[in-house]
Amino acid sequence: MDYSTPLSLFDRATFDLFVPVVFVFPAPTPSNEALKGGLHRAVAAYPQLAGRLVVDQHGRRSIHVNNQGVLVLEAAASVELANVDFVVDGRVVSDIGAMYPRLPQPEESIGSAVLQMKLTRYSCGGLVVGLTFHHQVLDGTALDGFLTTWSRAVRQGADFTPPSPLLDRGFFLADADADAGRVPLFDHGSTEFKTSSGDDHRGRGICRDMKTVMVSFTPEFIAGLKARVGTTCTRFQCLLAHMWKKTTQARGLSPEEFTQVRVAVNCRGRARPIVPSDYLGNMVLWAFPRLQARDVLSSTYGHVVSVIRQAVARVDADYIQSFLDYGAAADARGQELRATAPPHGAMCGPDIEVDSWLGFGYHRLDFGGGPQSLLLLPDMPAEGIMVFMPCVDNKGGVDVLIALEEEHVTPFLKICHSLI
Repeated sequence: MDYSTPLSLFDRATFDLFVPVVFVFPAPTPSNEALKGGLHRAVAAYPQLAGRLVVDQHGRRSIHVNNQGVLVLEAAASVELANVDFVVDGRVVSDIGAMYPRLPQPEESIGSAVLQMKLTRYSCGGLVVGLTFHHQVLDGTALDGFLTTWSRAVRQGADFTPPSPLLDRGFFLADADADAGRVPLFDHGSTEFKTSSGDDHRGRGICRDMKTVMVSFTPEFIAGLKARVGTTCTRFQCLLAHMWKKTTQARGLSPEEFTQVRVAVNCRGRARPIVPSDYLGNMVLWAFPRLQARDVLSSTYGHVVSVIRQAVARVDADYIQSFLDYGAAADARGQELRATAPPHGAMCGPDIEVDSWLGFGYHRLDFGGGPQSLLLLPDMPAEGIMVFMPCVDNKGGVDVLIALEEEHVTPFLKICHSLI
């Protein structure tokens, strides 16, 4: 197997970095050999994950599907898992980076394994799986599908039947000539992309002292938030309104300052035609609810939720087609496109960037010994990034991870559960 598949426009619009995810499994756990055997069977159905990123003569990236494989490291710890602290006083511990392979720098992405992991065994039989993946190769939905396949391959062994996910990123290019002749309906040159000569309108410097914080919200707390909204809403919508209020307050923004939320929107079900949920690749665009700080803090929860809901609704089939038209026209002109996604270590403040994992099955990942006891994103790419995840106890609660400047962490932790 040896071929290349170009990155899609959606791939090119997302973060150009490796994302680490850490899963903590108490004993009993399957052996490393069982995990690696299942990984081998699962990756056969997702051959791009065994490939490498390459760059052509025009500077465009592709995935070289060459079966070079997934990087797997193995380690042993002489302590019991119960004695290891991953989160202390709401803060994710700083040395958790030892739990996953070293994150390649941006200039090292080309030629590195696009999927890497580290299996760390503890004296009690517990296991930590530290996984990293390059975001331009797959998004959260695609990763969820792969992880589900891997866990099933481990549990079923020789009885495993591989799935047939949609691997063709070229279906976005099928009408490229027609797309290049259409005028985009929306301004994507200052939203998802900037031209090579343009300024980064989101650039706010580098955060020198960033901490990742983890807070949990019970089903009862979420029910209270929904009651404050006053209309039907999702867990995500009411919690995002709450977190927008609390981060705005903790940052001490001036009343006149505008703050916006960059909300990741899965476009698979919004595109026309609908893209299958098992598509391996990125299929995310962003909504941008925006308010002045005074309005975020003084408005009712119902109003803030309505602002969020209206912004997300604008990412519809017409918007997605406009995005594709913009990319096709830019490619036809030979125009270089650079994503507006914040680089590693950047400051998003006064804005925040939000991803919801509430619809994924990461918290139910089970290799045969039961689901994990903890799920973490230990190295947030930028200050102001926030991720919503189901609590691993699967009782309806939500864990929220957010990266903040150190000076804002204590104020945030003091007020994050307050409804005042």
